[in-house]
Amino acid sequence: MPSLPEILKRHETARTRLFKVEELLLRFSNGVERIYERLCRPSHGAVLIVPMLDDDTVLLVREYGAGTESYQLGLPKGAAHAGERHLDAANRELMEEVGYGAHRLEFVKSVTLSPAYMEHAIDVVLARDLYERRLPGDEPEIIEVVPWSLADIDTLVARDDFTEGRSIAALYMVRDLLARERRTEPGGGD
Repeated sequence: MPSLPEILKRHETARTRLFKVEELLLRFSNGVERIYERLCRPSHGAVLIVPMLDDDTVLLVREYGAGTESYQLGLPKGAAHAGERHLDAANRELMEEVGYGAHRLEFVKSVTLSPAYMEHAIDVVLARDLYERRLPGDEPEIIEVVPWSLADIDTLVARDDFTEGRSIAALYMVRDLLARERRTEPGGGD
């Protein structure tokens, strides 16, 4: 593994309500210097929740994506608040977007999006043992909740309105995690 480049200079080039762009002057271990730009992460992190209604049914949400100018199916997600633990943020976002809370929340993996130029990472959280509970959220319209069978994940991934890579990766990770759990249960096939 090569050593990390040295950051010689860091400069904010743009800031909006949601985004901060930073320019980095880097020196690599071979002496080569380059300027990189990156989109900086939100200050408190973010969560992506895989809410399992039962052993096979995941709850998806359909909401408007300004980036694609379309309604998209995906997993509920959102930013953590200052001082909020990520599992607590996941449960709050689940209540706001899906109308359920979870008795069991489990960190699965932190995933990145375009790490070459984005500092963003999101924690994938598996939510189980759901119970009905709705909290008011900040969405501009009611979010449609769509139950989907994990056994039919290939049909979901083939849809034109299910395109977010983080949601796709999270579903496959959770599907495989749940399958491993079933195999290691007494009488589960191992």
